[in-house]
Order: sequence, then structure tokens, then C-alpha cells
Amino acid sequence: MKGFNKKWKNFPDYILGITQEIWEDRGLATLEHYYSKDIPVRSPGSVVVGNQNVIATTMATLAEFPDRELLGEDVIWSGNPEIGMLSSHRIYTTATHSGNGTFGIATGKKLKYRVIADCHAKDNQIDDEWLIRDQGAIVIQLGLNPKDYARDLIQREGGNSKCIIPFNPKIDIPGPYKGRGNENEWGEKYADFLRHMMKSDFSIIPKSYDRACQLEYPNGQRKTSHRSVDEFWMSLRSSFPSATFSIEHQIGREDPLMPPRAAIRFGLHGKHDGWGRFGEPTGANVYIMGAAHAEFGPWGLRREFVVLDETSIWKQIILQTG
Repeated sequence: MKGFNKKWKNFPDYILGITQEIWEDRGLATLEHYYSKDIPVRSPGSVVVGNQNVIATTMATLAEFPDRELLGEDVIWSGNPEIGMLSSHRIYTTATHSGNGTFGIATGKKLKYRVIADCHAKDNQIDDEWLIRDQGAIVIQLGLNPKDYARDLIQREGGNSKCIIPFNPKIDIPGPYKGRGNENEWGEKYADFLRHMMKSDFSIIPKSYDRACQLEYPNGQRKTSHRSVDEFWMSLRSSFPSATFSIEHQIGREDPLMPPRAAIRFGLHGKHDGWGRFGEPTGANVYIMGAAHAEFGPWGLRREFVVLDETSIWKQIILQTG
């Protein structure tokens, strides 16, 4: 861990440790040195620039969810301390909606949802980030649905002309990280599965997934079996049949006491021109930022975690269609 504080045993220990320091130990001020001054943090809902803005948004989240816990399920990473390292950190979050905020008047409801955060770190500091939260799971547990929440959020932010614009490549801010991950076989294997499905070849599923695969999909859905894989990926692709699919980042890893794993960050960019997960086609131009983790076993892909923010997808559709 050259260039990092000696208290960190390895890179996953650093990522897990600073996450706990910031969120659960209330060390928000540590963001001034753990995050670079001009860090771009991209999420499906927006782009935030600079550690001071990250501190502000973190405080707002903690005010709304004061007991929030971030349970690190895995850190899949690539790179080295000399050139910089990229972590894909999968987090299972628990929280109580105890304060007023982005999600409305406090309800007291208990929430569980996942986040995948891709962070670039060098010399003990994170300077580039992509953060994808399952917002759909949050709003559904609050008794809403992603489409209605998106419509209400637009109004609360001042209407079509004033609201925050969801992320798309036109508003991206380039950061220092230019890498694409690594060439490990497990990352390439999972990327190949996704490419096949995005080319409408769903015959790859029974050939590549364990029949008893365990699946964690957007909106907090927990599924099993080949049929569930087919239903999710087909309903997503059928909503955007002409959209361009891209692998933005790809990591594969083999570590002691862990199954072979892969982390993929992907984009789906194009028109909402088909029936599927997002209802009647509207022709709206949409950018989807997604992240996925996979674990492999003796009979194929055995566990898959996919995180999207469906509220931001609906927000883009509504902004263009009314």
C-alpha cells in the first residue's frame, strides 16, 4: 500500500475502513483529505464536483437517515498503488427514514437497499467516483413507485426548466482515472454474457448461469433461476432495443477464500422505443448507468448483483414527455 496510511492492511481494508469512518463514525471532515478537492462524483441523478459538495450531500443524507449503516459485502478491485487503484465496492445499506429530506416527510420506515461505488484512489486519496444507488428500492419501501417519485421530484426541484438534470455523457466531467480495469478471465467472461444478452442472444443464460443462481436486481428484487435472469435482462433490453450498450469498466479477480468474481460498470444509451420494464414506448432519449457484480461456481454464474437507479430513468423519460 505504497503512498497510503500504514494502518490499512490492503486496498479493500482502506475502502471498507474509510467508509465506516465517514458514515458511521461521523468523520465527515475526513472527506477533506480522503477525497480530492475537485473530485467528480457521478451518479445516475447528477454530477457533484468537489469534496465540499460531497460533505454537504453526505450531511443531508445522514440528517434524513441518521442510523444508516453501510455493510461492505465485497470490494472487487484492479490496479496497484503506483498507478492508482479502482475499487468496485458493493454495499448493503440499512437505514430508518427518521428525518425530512429528499424522500419527503419522515415516515419512520426501515429500509434495506444496495449501492455499488466505483472509486479511484492513489496516495491515500480518492479522486474519481461513480456511485449507483438502488433508489427504486428506497421509494418502494416508502410506499411510492419510481415513476411517481420521479414526477414529484421534478416538481419539488422547480419543474422541467429548473430541476437537476440526470447524468448523461454530455454533462460528464473528466477525472484523472483513464483506466478500463483489467484483463482477468472472469471479468471478460461476465462481460461476454452481458454482450450476448444486449445483442438479444438470451440462449447464453442456460449455458452460463447456474440453474440455482441467486439474483439481486433493481428495486430490491431478490430472484432465483434462469427464468428470472431472462425476465430481468430481456425486459430492460426490450425497453431500449436500439440503444447502444457499452462496457465502461471491467474487473475480474481471484482471491483466497473467495469465489472467482467480476465487476462491470456499463452504459445503455438511446431511445425508449420498445415495450418492456418501462412501459409504453415514449421515444425519450435515455442514458442508463448500471453496475453489476458476479460470482462464479462449478456450474456457472451462481450470484449476480445488478444496481440501477430507476427513478433517474423515469425522470429522463418524464422530462421529455411531460
